[in-house]
Amino acid sequence: MKKETVTSVLKRVGDVLHRINVKLYPNYLPKGGGPYIARTDNERVLSMEDVCTALENRGGFAGDKGLLLKHVQKYYDEVVYQLCDGYAVNSGYYTLYPNIGGTFFSPKEVRDHKKHPLGFRFREGAVLKQLAKLVEVNVDGFADTNGFIYQLTDVDTDTTNNSLTEGGDFVINGDKIKITEDDAECGVYFELTDEPGTRVKVEKRLSRNTPSQLIGRVPMLITPKSYRVVIVTRYAGSSTILKEPRTIVSAFELDAE
Repeated sequence: MKKETVTSVLKRVGDVLHRINVKLYPNYLPKGGGPYIARTDNERVLSMEDVCTALENRGGFAGDKGLLLKHVQKYYDEVVYQLCDGYAVNSGYYTLYPNIGGTFFSPKEVRDHKKHPLGFRFREGAVLKQLAKLVEVNVDGFADTNGFIYQLTDVDTDTTNNSLTEGGDFVINGDKIKITEDDAECGVYFELTDEPGTRVKVEKRLSRNTPSQLIGRVPMLITPKSYRVVIVTRYAGSSTILKEPRTIVSAFELDAE
């Protein structure tokens, strides 16, 4: 992005105060600190078409939206191609770059897909950091105390709330998510985002099953698809067991490739 374009964006939004709503959740992070953490209260995840429609509705684009969508799609197709060739891509607001996980013992060690997973990282740029200063964050009370899922870590790609690796391990963190094993309906599921009700259950026993953390292995999935995490349990905190199972659904989506 050209420097003058970035500067004009900052000037244009300088008088506009953006707002983000967050809710407070119990803090289970190992470093401790305060008793609560904030998470954005997202209504839904916007698609590329949603963003193009918003650009058109706000008066920022007067051309053909269909062509705009095709051009944006082509741009991101090329971004992904270049990322897969090892290049980092700087949009002017953020940089996307390839990242190899794991460790090596020597230059002669052959890269192992599971031990050294290839992933992609996001790094905010100076302009985005400046824009963040113009955003007002509203704390909209406590989140649903009946249980929540605030993150899933894909161990193979070392990413959070981003991907699912079939056959790889996952770590789910949240509140009141312990699975009661006396009911066949209870368990961890991955549900297709665009087909609510179509779920794949984690059949293998969880290696960790506590009120704040679940660790298990991702089952066979329908790929490439987008999923949400669904937890069905009768656990309600302490020794309280509900008569009927309750369902907890993640606000974030995960891409399975």
